[in-house]
Amino acid sequence: MGRNFVILKKDVQEIEKNSSSLFKIAKKWAVTREKIPDKFYCQNSAIFQTRLVKMETLLQKDKNAKDLFSLLTSIAGEIGNNSFDHNLGQWPDIPGIFFGYDLNKKQIVLADRGLGILQTLKRVRPALKNHLEALKTAFTEIISGRSPESRGNGLKYVRHVIVKYPINLVFETGNAKLKLNNGNHNLIIEDVMESINGCLALITW
Repeated sequence: MGRNFVILKKDVQEIEKNSSSLFKIAKKWAVTREKIPDKFYCQNSAIFQTRLVKMETLLQKDKNAKDLFSLLTSIAGEIGNNSFDHNLGQWPDIPGIFFGYDLNKKQIVLADRGLGILQTLKRVRPALKNHLEALKTAFTEIISGRSPESRGNGLKYVRHVIVKYPINLVFETGNAKLKLNNGNHNLIIEDVMESINGCLALITW
């Protein structure tokens, strides 16, 4: 199994243990459609962009993030924009995304109830069999710009940044979870029991 694709069956215990209530709220919404506070809900891209700029301003003033604020903003922006770009006119039920952050706990959380990575990438990679393969493809393979679905390309940028800087990511879609840690080129990808609609991301630093 290649250097860049490691599947582990054990739980990602450290991240799970330290996840804030913010992450739990987002995951519950992604799984059950439970209503979330308006301050976390971005119905469209314009609302998301406005709140992203506000977060960047706060990060810039935060002593624990001032050296990373532009990178954290670009990672969150890439993941959030993916949700809108690749579900436009195709939201299965609830349009928009969950977007929240806790600078004291150094966490950013995003989620959507969209089609998920597997379904969107299958448009140009019909041979993809499951969510694990879709996550591997999204974070490791270049998808031609000529393809109508270039979702994975931005996630490779996310991976590139995390490898170089002290940032970590947990990313879930369907019944698959990915963990990417600063300084580690390897992807840890595993099956999870609880499948989610769309995508869920936890960024920590």
